[in-house]
Amino acid sequence: MTSGGYESLVGKLLSANQGHLVMFWNKLSPEEQEKLVSQLRAMDLDRINGIFKLATTTKTPPASTVTPLPEEVIGSTIDGTPEQKATWEAKGFELVAANQVAVVLMAGGQGTRLGSAAPKGCYDIGLPSHKSLFALQADRIRRVQILAAAKAGKAPEEVTIPWYVMTSAPTRAATEAHFKENNYFGLEPSSVFFFNQGTLPCFDPSGKIFLSDPSTLTASPDGNGGIYAALSSEGVLEDMAKRGIEHIHSYCVDNCLVRVADPTFVGYCALQGAECGAKVVRKTEPAEPVGVLCKREGKYSVVEYSEIDKEMSEQRREGSDKLVYGAANIANHYYTRAFLERVPEFESSLAYHVASKKIPHVDITTGEAVKPTSPNGVKLELFVFDVFPHTEKLAVLEVERAEEFAPLKNAPGTGVDCPETSKEALLAQQRRWLQAAGVSSIEGDVELSSLTSYQGEGLEAFAGQALQGPKVL
Repeated sequence: MTSGGYESLVGKLLSANQGHLVMFWNKLSPEEQEKLVSQLRAMDLDRINGIFKLATTTKTPPASTVTPLPEEVIGSTIDGTPEQKATWEAKGFELVAANQVAVVLMAGGQGTRLGSAAPKGCYDIGLPSHKSLFALQADRIRRVQILAAAKAGKAPEEVTIPWYVMTSAPTRAATEAHFKENNYFGLEPSSVFFFNQGTLPCFDPSGKIFLSDPSTLTASPDGNGGIYAALSSEGVLEDMAKRGIEHIHSYCVDNCLVRVADPTFVGYCALQGAECGAKVVRKTEPAEPVGVLCKREGKYSVVEYSEIDKEMSEQRREGSDKLVYGAANIANHYYTRAFLERVPEFESSLAYHVASKKIPHVDITTGEAVKPTSPNGVKLELFVFDVFPHTEKLAVLEVERAEEFAPLKNAPGTGVDCPETSKEALLAQQRRWLQAAGVSSIEGDVELSSLTSYQGEGLEAFAGQALQGPKVL
């Protein structure tokens, strides 16, 4: 690097109050200097400083500004009529058959809490098939393609649901390897698109960026809300436009019951003319620690359970036992491509969330490694629902928890949101479907492949059978 180039770089750092990042410059090898310069040049210091300032100065509006969701934006597969659900589903299949629907998967998480070194999507929850979460979800995409093609009188290969898989730097290689080792689970490789969520530096309380070593900036994933910037910067929206995609279903990898590319959800949102949609489940009890979809200061928002007082949390809708603030968010969303393309217009106004963390770093005065025993800095995250306040037309679809939501968060044996509860939730759902189709008895673990049935359809051939597991149908 020329002396003039170095001086210019130092000038930019000093004006951004980040001059300490080159404190060890003279002690670095030429290779280390180039590594540091590469990181600094890739960073928009004004943007990053702005994110830190906005995140640390924005105050959460008081609970008095929180109001319930308007009834007119809520549909329900629980209380809705069979005719309504059939209409929503038919519209969704129509859009899938027209190749206008894509799926975006948020899969940047590692399986650390599960005791796994692999990405969470590679995890086997213990089904008879031993399929990973990625494999289960791929099967559902294939089944929806088949069903949509049949309903439209098309050949199966004429219908494609592109699958955009958001990874993170630590999970990208292992995720791609898992897909390749499993031949993309029967999907066309050209219809699977991997992209990385972004990262942000870690800061001390004053806003100075930490160094993890003399030539490396600290960094952490920018939260699942980083998906919006990544969709643009990684070429996803451009690819969607080329394919003619207009409707997007997005979800988190850790839900084994997720109905991927759900025609009912997509159709409902499209018929509502919504630019953004959210699936919700009913809170199990007023004190359940989940975020709730409602309005804050007149804008759609997800409010954390800790922000709603006891009196508010226990309110019931008039003439009903349903909680007023009972629409639990499950990170399962719908978007139009037009909305996603509009996000950059307001992205700079989105306030990141501050998380106080223990951040290992290099002491800039001594050069020694510091391993703190208590929180010493902050990481900043954007949540996927942080765009809701900018949504002009939102559609909310209430679904049955037992049919669509079984998150995998905790290690085996914990008894809550763990591999065992996920496995049981999925097998219990499939038992209900098989029993409704007339199966006489089910013993042991009987797994129903999603290639056979997406949501309980097409099981007449099993009527009268006595099924004994472990078995995969």
